[in-house]
Amino acid sequence: MSEVHYRACNLCEAICGIEIKHAGGKILSITGDKRDPFSRGHICPKALALKDIYEDKNRLKLPVKRVGDEWQEISWDEAFDEIARRIGEIQTKYGRNAVAVFQGNPSVHNFGTLLSSGEFLKSLKTQNNFSATSVDQLPHHFAAWAMLGHPLLLPIPDIDRTEYFLILGANPLASNGSLMTAPDIINRLESIKKRGGKIVLLDPRRTETVRVASEHHFIKPSSDVYFLLAIVHTLFAENLVNLDRLSDLTDGVEILREVSNNYAPEKVENLTGISAAQIKQIAREFAAAKSAVCYGRMGVSIQKFGSLCQWLINSINILTGNFDRAGGAMFTAPAFDILAASKGGNIFNRWQSRVRHLPEFMGELPVAALAEEILTGGDGQIKALITSCGNPVLSTPNGGQLEKALEELEFMVSIDIYINETTRQADIILPPATGLEVSHYDVVFNLLAVRNTAKYSAPLFPKGENAKYDWEILQTLAHRLSGKDEPLKLVPPEAKLDFGLQFGQYKLSLEELRKSAHGVDLGELKPCLPARLFTENKRINLAPKVLVKDLERLKTEEIKTEDFPFALIGRRHLRDCNSWLHNSEVLVKGKNRCTVLINQTDAEKLSLQNNQTVKVSSRTGAVEIPCEITENIAAGVVSIPHGYGHARVGVRLDTAKNHAGVSLNDLTDDRVIDELTGNAAFSNVKVRVQAI
Repeated sequence: MSEVHYRACNLCEAICGIEIKHAGGKILSITGDKRDPFSRGHICPKALALKDIYEDKNRLKLPVKRVGDEWQEISWDEAFDEIARRIGEIQTKYGRNAVAVFQGNPSVHNFGTLLSSGEFLKSLKTQNNFSATSVDQLPHHFAAWAMLGHPLLLPIPDIDRTEYFLILGANPLASNGSLMTAPDIINRLESIKKRGGKIVLLDPRRTETVRVASEHHFIKPSSDVYFLLAIVHTLFAENLVNLDRLSDLTDGVEILREVSNNYAPEKVENLTGISAAQIKQIAREFAAAKSAVCYGRMGVSIQKFGSLCQWLINSINILTGNFDRAGGAMFTAPAFDILAASKGGNIFNRWQSRVRHLPEFMGELPVAALAEEILTGGDGQIKALITSCGNPVLSTPNGGQLEKALEELEFMVSIDIYINETTRQADIILPPATGLEVSHYDVVFNLLAVRNTAKYSAPLFPKGENAKYDWEILQTLAHRLSGKDEPLKLVPPEAKLDFGLQFGQYKLSLEELRKSAHGVDLGELKPCLPARLFTENKRINLAPKVLVKDLERLKTEEIKTEDFPFALIGRRHLRDCNSWLHNSEVLVKGKNRCTVLINQTDAEKLSLQNNQTVKVSSRTGAVEIPCEITENIAAGVVSIPHGYGHARVGVRLDTAKNHAGVSLNDLTDDRVIDELTGNAAFSNVKVRVQAI
């Protein structure tokens, strides 16, 4: 007799509700939960991978220690003892900053990790703290901090009520929404058009989202900042600015008018590839719409001007009165509100990286500096590394250089369920119980959701014998590393969750959520400014000095290089998210998705045939990859998906190795960054394509 288990899928940001039928410890089926008030029965293929991950024979269950080229299982006590001893010795000999930490993207998909990592980091007392933030969304946080006073006060597109959705460098039909938690995204977007609205998409590639867009425009990689400045210019030049109620709590309007003067649409059309007439039309339509919202994601974040782009996107929404109002960019009111217990203040450039002097933000240094901090000798050199839920060899710029750097470490520890491209170089791997063995509450993604909801998921299966949860591992490490004499008292994340829920604005409790297996609907997004602002004067800063000054980096001429004539961009597929999902057969089956997309005209110039293997080279490296000739990418642009490159020696991912592909980050450049924040600039990498 089968049973039914309801939970949220935690494999991407959409947090779709799922229904799992199971019997005798075996999963029979995974389908969408039609009674989930947020996802409404929608799931994507990734949810099916929960079964593959749970049953994966490559998944580690107990700690392992590397002995030469072999791995030996060891006890938890032995692992914790050796880690505490080696980390202590290294920090005593070289200083506390000789130990570094890297936290990967899955950290925020597990509330046990998220709510325990702070204590762990404090125990290390190191300034060499890195994460996936600086290869992903750092510019969003920086703009929010500079304008609104807090890096987590992120504006969310109210797509359920907007009439005009302007999208730059985002592909929500592949991502299910990113920094915009929006399950069932395709129907949400289709509804915009059904109610007479419009979706305008700008991207160097005709992505999956073109399927629902009203119109698509090719834009040159890394030129978004010029397009956005031209939109701002047009709003001022044609008297389309109307801040509505925000005019009484916004500073810097005239400064923004002045800095946009030099960016008339006619001046930037060659830089962007979008005509002045089209830029003006978009600006006019946006300003005239009953409600509108501008949204930019990875394509505008991971480039040299990412922070400027996110600032200007927020500014366009503010200048047109589409900020903190229905159908515009709004703010969530989550049941567990991590903003309520946090502060803004000075969190930028309090210290810098040792070699390149890149700035700290939110207590982290840009991960583009990690390899050089290991490879460069002298006081403060990184001698040990602890990674958690991350695979930086595949996910950070110039992965080949980082791969070599890891070989130079005196000690490395990884908290991970796999022996992958990064963890294969660790001395000890600590595998947490995962997926269907753990409870779940979306601390972060409810903060980013297009609707306020709350849902707690109990574990489906008990953790394995002698296994440990992520929070048990982190709390034990923190206790051992801090050298405390008193006995360790483990605190499950549910204790913090229950406390936060009860003191939140809805006065919920964990017990109430346990009884609501499908989740609780807490309503649509509502205006909350100025109360929600974290600026000292409770006003919006439309022209932060640090961002206005960064405009000095902009050039008005197009720069080309004959050595590397193509602009490389990444891409994401619906069945991809993190590199470890490539070990799920259900997600990687089918035709090869690790190809380089190239325009038909460019292919003809190079005499290329479809599926022909080509060599793609950059300053940092070269890869050989099949080409896929298409009209769905702009001329002069090529695209390779991220997260592949599983053929490295020592990787123990049987399925992924059969679909190895190549790593995009063997081509990306750690020297090319958003100079303001240090965020990696993966977009517009200069490359050469040659026939083999």
